[in-house]
Amino acid sequence: MDYKVTLEAAWPVKDVKSVEDAMSVAIAEAGKRLNPKLSYVDVEVGTTICPACEETLKSVFMAANTALVGLRLEMKVFNAENEEHASRIAKSVIGKALKNVPLKVAEVREIEKRE
Repeated sequence: MDYKVTLEAAWPVKDVKSVEDAMSVAIAEAGKRLNPKLSYVDVEVGTTICPACEETLKSVFMAANTALVGLRLEMKVFNAENEEHASRIAKSVIGKALKNVPLKVAEVREIEKRE
């Protein structure tokens, strides 16, 4: 079976002046560590739901010119035995490139085979 696995990563960014800067730096730094070997991993800023107003917000927390950016890393895993196996493969592959970055499986979806 083939799967699309999405992981969440907590990416710290220091010495930034705005949330937009923090998001840009986090994506650029993650991209540098993933490329060129893992250029097939899509990187974007994650979202979270505000508990008060239930609006969707970018996953960025900033204090004292330091930010913690929640990134979503998505990759396709081919020929996995099941969802659990696909998750372990994705965490292993991405984890090797992003050492010391906390990763969590956010979603695993089966990919329809094209004929």
